[in-house]
Amino acid sequence: MARDDTPLWLFADQLGPAVYGGEHAHREVLLVESSAALRKRRYHRQKLHLTLSALRHAERDLGERATLLHADTYTDALRRFNRPVLVHEPTSHAAERFVYRLKDAGLVADVLPNPTFALSRSGFAEWAGNRQRFRMEDFYRDQRRRFGVLMDGDDPVGNRWNYDEQNRESPPKNQSTLGVPAPYRPREDDIDEKVRADLDSMDLDTVGADGPRLFAVTPVEAKRALTRFIDHRLASFGRYEDAIMAEDWAMSHSLLSVPLNLGVLHPLDAVEAAERAYRTEKAPLAAVEGFIRQILGWREYMWHLYWHFGPDYTTNNKLNARKGLPAWWAELDADAVTARCLHEALAGVRDRGWVHHIQRLMVLGNHALQRGYRPDELTEWFATAFVDGYRWVMPTNVVGMSQHADGGLLATKPYTSGGAYINKMSDHCRDCAFDPKQRVGDEACPFTAGYWAFTHRHRDLLARNNRTRRAVSTMERLNDLDAVLEQESARDRF
Repeated sequence: MARDDTPLWLFADQLGPAVYGGEHAHREVLLVESSAALRKRRYHRQKLHLTLSALRHAERDLGERATLLHADTYTDALRRFNRPVLVHEPTSHAAERFVYRLKDAGLVADVLPNPTFALSRSGFAEWAGNRQRFRMEDFYRDQRRRFGVLMDGDDPVGNRWNYDEQNRESPPKNQSTLGVPAPYRPREDDIDEKVRADLDSMDLDTVGADGPRLFAVTPVEAKRALTRFIDHRLASFGRYEDAIMAEDWAMSHSLLSVPLNLGVLHPLDAVEAAERAYRTEKAPLAAVEGFIRQILGWREYMWHLYWHFGPDYTTNNKLNARKGLPAWWAELDADAVTARCLHEALAGVRDRGWVHHIQRLMVLGNHALQRGYRPDELTEWFATAFVDGYRWVMPTNVVGMSQHADGGLLATKPYTSGGAYINKMSDHCRDCAFDPKQRVGDEACPFTAGYWAFTHRHRDLLARNNRTRRAVSTMERLNDLDAVLEQESARDRF
């Protein structure tokens, strides 16, 4: 049992009141900047800025409670601090093993449950039971019941759980943007100026461009970002959440993934604010339900399956994808890419460390799946090149959902498509050198042709799946299949 005056050590993704407030509001707080952690992987420059800015703002906001130590390693810092600390469960398998080694060494007094998610890990374990296959919809409905979200008694509001079919509209025609109010934009301050100078002096090996801080990193900023989204953007979010517009990178998305993953915004606060918008008739049910499903459903589901599937999950490679990431992908060299959709997605990662979920799944993930990139390398890339990427976030999103490398543990079919889907859901194809209708020739869309090459490569597996059997039948009727396969085996222009 830890003493009542034992200090609390906060990791850089545990920086909100749910961690250091409440029953811990009286405790001294330890924060650590580890230079070894900054050098450990090749992170996006803006991701490192956000992390350091969040840590240093937490020190300022906590005032006399906080001690921020700069050290080579976390162990060095804890030894210098010279007092055992409390810590909440970290957010990766490796970090959890590390924390328990520190506990064995007497540097950590106790490890507490992680309070930055709605459902506890023990609660999920009880729900999962002996399940062999998982459906997000089952989990999501249980979450709604458990937390009383969008419920009328025992029934969902509107007598429906899911309004997904109302949230799949193509981008509006004859518009270059949605025309909604801009998202919340934090003001950089002296802390950000010092962070930028320090990162310059460290000469770290990073990817991506430096740029203005676009995301909230403090509880106060997170509240402002949430309020801005709820009041001005949520109402139009649902309809166009799956659409892509070249000149509107944020569209109606909340941009709350960074403060959520830093722990400065609690998911239930976001969910409750969205539900209030519906109850007070400020936003339609379909938009509110879609947003709540992303957070209380999908985000929580990914967190818990990360722990449930275990540390070896990223070794799954059921589709035998063996190609390493090409240099232009790893270096975020968007200018080396011809396809407009792929160029814009890579440019978004390069310039902001962020693109929205459809660009991640149906452009970047779709391309990687079709081309057979290694899922473990891809998972690492998503975790380091995205400002909201963390060790827990990406395995199930990439290995399970995007690359179908777990053989169907998470998703019932591979998520791949030809250029027709991208043409429907984006405004990219009209200005692209490739034609989404063409399979063969100089203008053949790499997604359209790549879709059929992928289908052919995995035809036996896809033919056994009720959801993909039809694609195999269609492929077998293509009169130019041999030409498509020959072309795609030699393609070096995307």
